[in-house]
Amino acid sequence: MSDGVTNYRDLQVWRRALDWAEAIYQATAHWPKEERFGLISQIRRAAVSVASNIAEGAARRSTGEFIQFVGMARGSLAEAETQLLLAEKLRYLSEVDARRLLLAAEEISRMLVSLSSSLVRRKNRRK
Repeated sequence: MSDGVTNYRDLQVWRRALDWAEAIYQATAHWPKEERFGLISQIRRAAVSVASNIAEGAARRSTGEFIQFVGMARGSLAEAETQLLLAEKLRYLSEVDARRLLLAAEEISRMLVSLSSSLVRRKNRRK
């Protein structure tokens, strides 16, 4: 990594994704018990996967691999967003809580797009 970034913990998007995963855990804590192995488990795994993929990609040997893992983080984010929308439809989440989590997801998505674009530029400079 460059530009003052020495590891994934220096990345603002990783920090935001980690905070978002924590918020997802808190939001799902009081969902119906019968969802423990269903929607709760799925949304928590997807949320954790966002920050985890950023970290794993940053630890990889090549910029191309990092770009690939940022793409996987974006996919996990979209998965969790879909699950949030379902949770709102099922009334497990209030509209206010759903909007708060979805707005945070949109911010993380924009940050991931920006990171990916930056990595592509870096990769193209090295060719």
